[in-house]
Amino acid sequence: MKKLKVTQIRSGINQPERQKRTLKALGIAKVGRPIEVVATPQIEGMIAKLNHLLKVEEI
Repeated sequence: MKKLKVTQIRSGINQPERQKRTLKALGIAKVGRPIEVVATPQIEGMIAKLNHLLKVEEI
């Protein structure tokens, strides 16, 4: 399975509550701290909803 390196590049402060909960569900804690996730359809859907806040790189 392919893995993705996801980094938050913008703050979620002024975003809707639903997007804040999605950031938390992805496991993203702070701006600039990358995480590695397995690219399942569910994860890719979450990333698509937050693409304005995230930078995604394929590993």
